[in-house]
Amino acid sequence: MKYKIAICDDDISQVDFLESILTPWLKINNILADIKKYSSAKSFLFDYESEKDFDILLLDIEMPEINGIELAKTVRKENYSLQIIFITGFYDYFSDGFDVSALHYLIKPVDEGKLFPVLDKAINNLKYRQRSVLINTQDADIKIPLSDIIYIEAENVFINIHTVNGVYRTRTPLTKFYENLDDSFLKVHRSFIVSLSYVKKITKKDLTLISGDIVPISRGMYETVHSALIRYL
Repeated sequence: MKYKIAICDDDISQVDFLESILTPWLKINNILADIKKYSSAKSFLFDYESEKDFDILLLDIEMPEINGIELAKTVRKENYSLQIIFITGFYDYFSDGFDVSALHYLIKPVDEGKLFPVLDKAINNLKYRQRSVLINTQDADIKIPLSDIIYIEAENVFINIHTVNGVYRTRTPLTKFYENLDDSFLKVHRSFIVSLSYVKKITKKDLTLISGDIVPISRGMYETVHSALIRYL
């Protein structure tokens, strides 16, 4: 498979530097990729209108006209698969990374030791998108990519699987369904499993997901959930 990677930063020297780190990483991991470079969010979005098949985006935040957070929000309106890696000189926007489901948030200066593990994770996530579960509904058997699942809710003998494309209902125990998932999912309540990649906000009592839905956290689970989110980022 050939991947498509974008670097977007108004500092051209930073764009070239990141490309110089990416090139050996691709070679070491025997990965084929096209690298496209952009000096503004506007130029990236212009291409994105006709080329929505980008896989990884290395994105600066502080840019004129449209900043990186605004760019990411535009993309996330329809695309949840793009692996967004913020690379910035500021800590101020860390919480905004949750809002756009950023893969990671790196502080400049970036080196191979910081970037390589994050790129590895991005590739693993992209490969993971190919994994699916097959569920039986009243109308048909449906194949659902794991990466499309936002959360799962138990309702009596049924579970409701909330995805980016709608809700699917099947007669399966929540615990049994959990066995088909990986460590990007966490059971946060006896009736709820969430995908950590879709969490926007956490409080002591609940999680707000990028869909706007609010899921309760069991009493005493806050630290476990919070730690899992930090590890996932």
